[in-house]
Amino acid sequence: MLTALVVDDEPEGRWRVTDLLTLGGWDVVQAAGPQESLRQAALLEPDLIVVDASTTRMQAPALLRRLRGVGSRARFLLVVADPSEVLRAEAAAAGALACLPKPVDPRLLLSFLRSRTTGPAAQVPLPAVDLVDIESVEDLHDDDIDADLDDRLQEIYVTSLPGRLSAITRSARSGDPVAVASAAFTLAGTSGQLGHP
Repeated sequence: MLTALVVDDEPEGRWRVTDLLTLGGWDVVQAAGPQESLRQAALLEPDLIVVDASTTRMQAPALLRRLRGVGSRARFLLVVADPSEVLRAEAAAAGALACLPKPVDPRLLLSFLRSRTTGPAAQVPLPAVDLVDIESVEDLHDDDIDADLDDRLQEIYVTSLPGRLSAITRSARSGDPVAVASAAFTLAGTSGQLGHP
């Protein structure tokens, strides 16, 4: 199974991207900031590292260079609210595949990853799309996003729904409000991203 490390100072951002990658068949670990990301990258040796450039305390391109400097062979992907040309250039120079706009669109992220990976996360063939210059989802044409991917995402969502609801129930019964909030946020984030507000 392909592994990914999601780096973001904000828990909500980490869970949002983690959920999308998990739906796409990735094994995901999270890091709350640069130091934790360096430690996790050394332990996990992930295939992909996704860094939220808008909230990470260390400048994202500097973090990518540091990760590469300590031997990471992962592919890098930046997520940023407003990807400027300067940031895109710095990210590319640091080895990032692309800067994707935030909030991350599930179809855009999975389409991008499937066009560049093999294995479980790439089981459904999609047309190759060069997303490096895409600034928003509106820049994609309708035929860039495969209907089969949408169907697969919906099927995975429905299949995982009982487990997500059980996690909320278990956490509530055990009196763990942090776990309840985390499980509820995960369900809400995935539901909203897939059109089930």
